[in-house]
Amino acid sequence: MADGFSDDDFDDDLFDGVNEADLVKLEQSVGTKHSFETDATEVVEDEPQGAKRLKRSHTPTQPTQDQRYIDIAERLLGEKFGYKTFRHEQAGAIERILAGQNTLVVFPTGAGKSLCYQIPAIAFPELDEIDGLREPENAGVTLVVSPLIALMKDQVDALKRRGISAESLDSTKSWDDIQVIYSKLRKSELRILYCAPERLNNEGFIQSVKGIPGGIRLLAVDEAHCVSEWGHSFRPDYLKVARFADEIKAERVICLTATATPKVSEDICKAFSIDQSCVFKTSPYRPNLVLHAKTLDSLSFAHDEAMGNPSESNIRFDELMEFLRAHPGPTLVYVALQAQADEHARVLTNKGFSAAAFHAGMKAEEKQRIQDDFMASKIRIVCATIAFGMGIDKADIRNIVHWDLSSTVEEYSQQIGRAGRDGKTSHCMFYLAPSAFYLRELFARGDLPSRNSLRGLLDTIFAEGAGLAVNDVLKLSQYKHSQDFDIRPSPLSIIYATLELHFGLIRAITPEYSAYKFEATPSYYPTLKNDSTKEGTAVFKKAVKKAKFHHIDVNEVARGAGLNRNDIVKKLNQLNERGHIKLQTSGIEHRYLILKKLPSTAKEIDAVTDKLYADLQSRERDALQRSQEVMELITGAKCFARALAEHFGMGLPDGKETCGHCTFCMTGVPVELPMKRQARTTAASIQPVLKAAGVRDDPRFLARVAFGIKSPRVSKLKLDRHAVFRSLADHDFEVCLCMYLRVVGMCH
Repeated sequence: MADGFSDDDFDDDLFDGVNEADLVKLEQSVGTKHSFETDATEVVEDEPQGAKRLKRSHTPTQPTQDQRYIDIAERLLGEKFGYKTFRHEQAGAIERILAGQNTLVVFPTGAGKSLCYQIPAIAFPELDEIDGLREPENAGVTLVVSPLIALMKDQVDALKRRGISAESLDSTKSWDDIQVIYSKLRKSELRILYCAPERLNNEGFIQSVKGIPGGIRLLAVDEAHCVSEWGHSFRPDYLKVARFADEIKAERVICLTATATPKVSEDICKAFSIDQSCVFKTSPYRPNLVLHAKTLDSLSFAHDEAMGNPSESNIRFDELMEFLRAHPGPTLVYVALQAQADEHARVLTNKGFSAAAFHAGMKAEEKQRIQDDFMASKIRIVCATIAFGMGIDKADIRNIVHWDLSSTVEEYSQQIGRAGRDGKTSHCMFYLAPSAFYLRELFARGDLPSRNSLRGLLDTIFAEGAGLAVNDVLKLSQYKHSQDFDIRPSPLSIIYATLELHFGLIRAITPEYSAYKFEATPSYYPTLKNDSTKEGTAVFKKAVKKAKFHHIDVNEVARGAGLNRNDIVKKLNQLNERGHIKLQTSGIEHRYLILKKLPSTAKEIDAVTDKLYADLQSRERDALQRSQEVMELITGAKCFARALAEHFGMGLPDGKETCGHCTFCMTGVPVELPMKRQARTTAASIQPVLKAAGVRDDPRFLARVAFGIKSPRVSKLKLDRHAVFRSLADHDFEVCLCMYLRVVGMCH
């Protein structure tokens, strides 16, 4: 399983050169004031290393501020990072972390969130020496959970340039790279280790982390809004992070995000036991960003592409080129579809602009080349899906262009936050066309399966769990469920999570690999011959060599030797970390602990189906509403910057009502909402899809085909290549759905 996402949008480094007076005013206006508390502390023994460490409760007691922590942090800020003073509320957050408190940091994109865990990570050894509670060989490590490979790579490279020992464990690492990383961990030579949340599913990794000398001093959870199931980017994998923190006995946790509304902040605090006195927020307002918006009467390229006839003569290309000529400099043009990115880059290049496309459909090496060239200013314009921008530390991005409607206000805020980090004026243009809502609706509608599909899935899950008792482990194949019941992987993972969150039926636990094999290195045989442990003996005797690889059935070996499966896995991972074998795993099996008796009767399963489907329908409405909120921000009778700040529960500096430099402030009138052209759906218009699909069991499936929404079943039947696919894209989805419901006799 690959580590890290390739299609999100995160990065967090300091502003350089931003007007200091504006920032000071901003802090005074919206910064949260904190009284600093100390914790009850006791000296405990580390497991399994035996090193003394401080165990801190996370309940504040008496107000105080440890100036020692502030002094050390400020010195390291200058020595290692070259800054004279902290900005925003970095100092307060760092002091809380060094004092042992779990902490939440909500800073805008580019405001320096990463320093809030990087400085504590390099301060721990110095504090250990002062306190005399640990030896250097038990220094522990700061573990950073981040969803982006690009961000991990950029930050690790930057830290190494500053002489800070940092590494990342991700799918791009070679076997040799991993050996070096684990060697550094064993020797306490690593201060910061980055990994993706999916890595927490790796049973070998969890066992290895538990054995790090000194343990996990700090667990940093980047993009922590993903923890909230009602946040704009909920990911079930993040549910496991809080459990992981407990399982590995992390000393303290810092959660970081740029896009937490008050409700999302509350969810994060609840998940990680964060006291409100340890929540640090600053406004997303950026005084050097000019927020533009413009309505165009013509159809958007997104609609043209969807209908199969992209047009270079579209007036929006002329508008875009006029904007780019008026505002030269490094620019990101955000689009919704991969085909749009390719087409825009081609057209702009043909018109004499230095432009390139970037999207998840490109090869990794090509994406890296584009990113490197953009960073080096060899390419001036990148036309990208949301896959570009994460981890990009380029201070002089002058323009951000939104070609289509952002999916959420949070996404819009993150993307414009990439502009003008050098403090100079930068321009953010948002184009609004009649079909702007189409693509957002396309994505939202595609995540809701039909009720019949959901019922079939639940029947299968509960049947597979029949006969199992509470606390037994249920193994499920997510890929097979996705294919069998026509449910996309993302909503499918939400369904599994909801069975846990709302019903308390099953709980996701560490997946297992069904197949283990390894290539023996020259040190394998002498090492295993002298290994007198039961686990070592079992591996040596039971691993069967076939050609290049040794194969081992971990479950069978554990049963035969009367050992715990985890102990066999731990031994294999130790051998791999020490370079005695080159281990390969495959056949991931998702596992769930049964929390209570699973539904078995039709009535019981119907009840779960009804509640779960209502929840999924609510999520669909929520996704559509989030897009509507973006539309309302752009077309509302209010300053853009103020509306953006208020979305996150904050305001503008000094209680100002307007920023004075957005489109609304400069014109005094709202941007006009474009009229949507919608075709009338008739009995005749829905017939071609009925004829081509030959399906009568799922009205929502038929509406998906007509509207242009892909799904496993659509792909399997190759209907996405048929002329009827997207044939009713300019119709109302709900009307289409009801028409198909009537045709197949399911409309009530």
